[in-house]
Amino acid sequence: MATKPDILVIIPIRPAQMQMLQDSYTLHRYDQAEDRDAFLTEVGDKIRGVVTMGISPFTEDMLDHLPRLEIVALGSVGYDTIDVEACNARGIPVTNTPDVLTNDVADLAMALTFDSFRGYSRGERYVRQGRWRDEGSMAPTTSVTGKTMGIVGLGRIGKAIARRAEAFEMKVAYHGRREQSEMPYAFFDTPAALAAESDVVVLACPGGDETRGLVNREVLDGLGADGHLVNISRGSVVNEPELLKALQNNRIAGAALDVFDNEPKINEAFFTLDNVVLQPHVGSATQETRGAMAQLVVDNLAAHFSGKPLLTPV
Repeated sequence: MATKPDILVIIPIRPAQMQMLQDSYTLHRYDQAEDRDAFLTEVGDKIRGVVTMGISPFTEDMLDHLPRLEIVALGSVGYDTIDVEACNARGIPVTNTPDVLTNDVADLAMALTFDSFRGYSRGERYVRQGRWRDEGSMAPTTSVTGKTMGIVGLGRIGKAIARRAEAFEMKVAYHGRREQSEMPYAFFDTPAALAAESDVVVLACPGGDETRGLVNREVLDGLGADGHLVNISRGSVVNEPELLKALQNNRIAGAALDVFDNEPKINEAFFTLDNVVLQPHVGSATQETRGAMAQLVVDNLAAHFSGKPLLTPV
């Protein structure tokens, strides 16, 4: 009987797909190791595949401990924490999970937009705290109809957000690395220029060094006191200290965030603010989508070890 390939599990995937991996491979659970450095040294020369997600760094130093590594399979679409360049230099393909999470992430972007404008979370707290009973009706909020949504990053998810915004009679504009002449939306060369013409800016761009701190004071000042910020991309895209100052001083109307720096240990200053909506990085967190993402990990590994083309290489 052929020996099962050895796989290093840095971040596990869904239970059903983990069982599929268990049936086909010898799994080494880095995620469960008490001394991870020692564990990597112990099993590193056996490992032919890695299973992880973009929330966990995969560095060149880790690669140095895996001389037989053949593939890195991510259970996420984002890969800004993965040293893809170092992997490519060693001929190691990296796969991720595009497309399958597009709709759920776009749905959350719209839900966060509505919440930031209409104050649904605030209203729920208002009722639970007895304030409706004691203080009367909550103050009116702001309609989204007719407002302009500026989208930073008009890729798969950005386009899905744009379609949803149009369905709610919003105008759409965008900023990206290049103008997409086939799209019917206004293009702006900089995020600041986009913000100045938008009622809400939605971040749907990749993370990484290229976009780190892209939303800075200039962008927030462009949004102004009536503007909103929605982030479903990566926490690193926003200069969080500047965002906190803008929220604390009401220089923008509100923000709705699914991602943060140093998550899940986020800056607790956010907890004291009533003009920010907070979510625990759940853009793709539905049973259906997380299952499809996990299955892509299984299918990419199966394709690799059977000599077939990878389904979703980075």
